[in-house]
Formats: sequence, C-alpha cells, structure tokens
Amino acid sequence: MLSGDVVGMWGVALSDGVYRIEFAHGTTTGKRVVYVNGQEVVRRDWMFKLVGREAFTVGRAHTRACVNIEAVTGFSYEYSLEIGGKSLEKFRHDRAKVTTTWILKVDGEDFRVVLEKDTMDVWCNGQKMDTMGEFVDDGTETRFSVGDHECCIKATSGGRKKSGIVHYLLLDGETMPAL
Repeated sequence: MLSGDVVGMWGVALSDGVYRIEFAHGTTTGKRVVYVNGQEVVRRDWMFKLVGREAFTVGRAHTRACVNIEAVTGFSYEYSLEIGGKSLEKFRHDRAKVTTTWILKVDGEDFRVVLEKDTMDVWCNGQKMDTMGEFVDDGTETRFSVGDHECCIKATSGGRKKSGIVHYLLLDGETMPAL
C-alpha cells in the first residue's frame, strides 16, 4: 500500500516492461520506502540521516537502480533516479540508441514490442520471444508471432552513414510505426 509521503515518481522502460518507481520519504520520521509497480521493494525506518541513496533492482534482468536524496535548502530535498549507474535522462538517451519499440493493437489487445539492436532479442509484453532470423538481399529479417499473427522485423541500411541501420516491424505484412 502506497504511503502519503510519496515525493518522487518515475517511469522506466526496459525490454521486459515499463516500470513505475515511487519513492516515499518521511522527513520527520526518517522513513524511506521504494515501490516498483506499487510493490514495496525497500523500506528503511528511523533513518537519522535524511540524505543519501537507496539502491534496489528493477525488471527481470535485475537492472541496478538507485534513488538519490540531496538536501537543497533548509528542510527541502531533491530526489533523482539512477538506472544502471546513469541518470534517468542519460539512461533513456542511451537506451533509445540500442532499442526500438513499437506499440501494436492486435485483435483489440495492446502489445509492446521491443527490439534490442545489439543482440537482436525481441520482447513482447515482457516476454522474450522465440525468433528466427535470416539474411535476405537487403538486410536481415527476424520473424516471430504475436498471437495468431506473423511479425517480421526487417533491418536494412538507411542508405546514409548518419541513419545507419533502419528497423521496420511488419505485422501481417503491414509496416507499423515505431515510437
């Protein structure tokens, strides 16, 4: 159950899902609580030092995370989140370079598909998919299924050095836009 002392909330998108992280800080009680998707993962009561760090992990890969608590002025505090040893902003920026994400509506259901470009692993709604990859004339194709629907992620050269490799998701042969 979430406390009324929640002072920080962040959304973290990993391959296996999007996680909501909340931090409760009782500045008069010394309490610190970290919630991930509403579940308490860290609780510290009666902390005499009101500034510091609370470390925990997120997701199936147990990605390291940390809430930083810093005094600003008087009894004001600033809260920040680090993921994988990086600020959340830097983590998101770096993650955008190594993943591509699509949101699909298939048979009335929402699906979040994530391609990890470095490994070519494909995740769908938090599950690592069984895929079959093959080289084709204009690049590669990675095939998998979402329900009864055939999907294919095509990787082709963007034609320019700056654009590099471009990834497209085809659902039953129709190109789906990436986020």
